[in-house]
Amino acid sequence: MTIEKRDDYFEPKTGRLNAFIGLLTFFTIIPIRMYTTIEDMAKMAWSMPFIGAFVGLIGIIIAYFLSNIVNLPGLLVACLVYGFFTLINGCHHLDGLLDFSDAVMYQGSVEDKIKIMRDPISGTGALASLFLVGICTISCYYSLISENLLILILISEISGKIGLLTTCISSKSGVDGTGKEFIEYLTVPMYLVSIIIFIIISYLLNPPYGVFGIFGGIIGGGLISLISKKHFKVATGDVLGASNEISRLISLILMILIIVNI
Repeated sequence: MTIEKRDDYFEPKTGRLNAFIGLLTFFTIIPIRMYTTIEDMAKMAWSMPFIGAFVGLIGIIIAYFLSNIVNLPGLLVACLVYGFFTLINGCHHLDGLLDFSDAVMYQGSVEDKIKIMRDPISGTGALASLFLVGICTISCYYSLISENLLILILISEISGKIGLLTTCISSKSGVDGTGKEFIEYLTVPMYLVSIIIFIIISYLLNPPYGVFGIFGGIIGGGLISLISKKHFKVATGDVLGASNEISRLISLILMILIIVNI
């Protein structure tokens, strides 16, 4: 018996479904082999919050199992859930946050700041952001786990991607890299469609707190965009990664703030 060789196996696959699967493999470490182009994935950027929803769903299943079946302490569960999200995302967003923080802390020209952001060596700005963002996010998870509001953790993952899209739509590209295509291909109509879809989904998942989570993501993405314009003039892939981490945290804080005051 002879095995037919498939010369087209590594050829990029076109189509929206293939592009979405490509996004899933690009933003996570889930081992799905789908060969597509950055341009095709960028055209489906509006759908990235679905990836956040999928990852978030796995995360809250893990949290429920560890806290209700295994009966681990809430703080330990929060740490493990944060570690899961960091790892399944391939540490891409966290790496972006570290590089972004180093560059923002550096006192120099725009060109020098961008060079610092691309430097693989992490400095004090990166370590400080790792500690502050990490400990605050874990504390938020612990609060939600203690109150049995796991669904808000899922919404915060969606909001992280909403923040990333907000940074894309409100920034200029100018530096070569994967972030450039996502910024250039995302249009205002696609962005608004994504926002509307996930406001509805978040409201259905947990009214009314879920909607505030999405607003938190928008605020976080806008904040990172403003900082990026001030320090770099343009946004890069590292800036987009940082927006995911910061937007998720602001989403969590805003939802918890609303909960304790209503």
